[in-house]
Amino acid sequence: MFTGIITGVGRIVAIHSLGSSSDHGKRLTIEAPAGYLDDVGLGDSIALNGACMTATAIDLAQQRFSIDISAESLAKTTGLAETGTINLEKALRAHDRLGGHIVSGHVDGIGTVTHFAEVGESWELRILAPAELGKYLAYKGSITVNGVSLTVNRVTDLAATAEHAGGCEVSINLIPHTVQNTALGRLQRGSQVNLEIDLIARYVERMLAGAATPPTH
Repeated sequence: MFTGIITGVGRIVAIHSLGSSSDHGKRLTIEAPAGYLDDVGLGDSIALNGACMTATAIDLAQQRFSIDISAESLAKTTGLAETGTINLEKALRAHDRLGGHIVSGHVDGIGTVTHFAEVGESWELRILAPAELGKYLAYKGSITVNGVSLTVNRVTDLAATAEHAGGCEVSINLIPHTVQNTALGRLQRGSQVNLEIDLIARYVERMLAGAATPPTH
């Protein structure tokens, strides 16, 4: 489990195929900030841009670690198939503060940035989420964007047109601290991002669906 509070900004520095076909995954080597790996052991969970992965090798001298990512995970996420800057979060410990919200590290869908601009001292980020995620998104609710716990300021359901397939656009305010201390500051219009909906909303939807279906005997 995670909180959506980024604990470091790393960089994917190398990608190696684990096989010769598209059914095989990749091995990623990630460079972490100085001292970041001091309390990390083999098998520990670390979220990369919001996707929970397992550390399979650690090189403290180089401040690097490796993870193996399956073809399925690569197909369901974005930003993990190429080198570049990524958000890092170590798994939540039982005595940690829950500064963001409960995050599982399982990506629910891929969104597309439709607007990212400075407004006053902050930044407005608008993301088009897949239509199927729209029912889980609410004003002042929580959403995880590339592993960052954020609050939704506005939700707009968009009808499908000839130009786009519809979906749900959410507007989010980013304070300067978030822009400066995560990889979100590198986003631009058209960027794709990993999205995870609020875990509680997922369970509420399931319970409501079960209540609407009469039991069979």
